[in-house]
This record gives sequence, C-alpha cells and structure tokens, in this order.
Amino acid sequence: MAERKKKPTDWRKRFGAAKAPHVVMLHSDFAGVKAGNTMLISSPGEIANYLARIPQGETRTMDRLRNELARKAGADAMCPVTAAIYLRVVAEVALDDLAQGKPLEAVVPFWRVVMPDRKIAQKLSCGVDHVAHLQALEAGTAKG
Repeated sequence: MAERKKKPTDWRKRFGAAKAPHVVMLHSDFAGVKAGNTMLISSPGEIANYLARIPQGETRTMDRLRNELARKAGADAMCPVTAAIYLRVVAEVALDDLAQGKPLEAVVPFWRVVMPDRKIAQKLSCGVDHVAHLQALEAGTAKG
C-alpha cells in the first residue's frame, strides 16, 4: 500500500481559525496548573500582539509571556500547551511573510521569545540557526 503524504500545515488558516482568548476554571490539574485555578486559553492573534509590543532588541521568556497574558486576562495561569502551539503558528506565519519578501521590521518578531536553544525553535520550519540569525539581524550583529 502506498504511503500517504502528510498535507502541509496551512499556518495562516490555523491562525485565523483559532477561538478568541477565554478563561476557563480547571476542574482537575492540567499541565502544572492546579484544579480550582483559572487558566487563559489565548489565541495566535493575542500572542502576535504581545510579541509586537516587545521593544526591538529585547527578549522575553515563555514563562513571562504566559504570566503577563494571564495576569492581563485576570487568570491564575495561561495554558502552556496552547501557548506553545499558538507561538509556533505565529512564528510560521512570520516566516512565510519573510519568504514572501516582507522586511524584517514588518513581520511579527517571534525571535524575541523563541530562543534557538528551546524545543519550539527545533520544530520551526526554518531551523534553529535561522532563529539565531534573525536575532542577530535585529541586534545588528549578523555577519554577511
């Protein structure tokens, strides 16, 4: 039997299809968040807006992103699972924008949170070296 090829992910479609951010009450422990706490389920758009507000040359950790967005929403925590998924969606859309010729300053700066040594960077279509290159470009330290 012939192997079925996996259809490439349509990142823009995933970006647009996500539900609006909302807060849920946990009835059981989930991903390190205890039952009884409230948890923000964010969206790619909310994450993209957060990334765009990080000043050029600065970075944030994923924990800080999650904590700040949760606090803004009045939640105890932000879902770490959807945060990672939606950050990847935002990054892949930005990479597509770059591939289509948009200048670096005109795309969502995902490299301000996605560090080359993190698992999420390894999953990106561009690879970890390109994430490091984008950080160097923004810092003005890229070679060649």
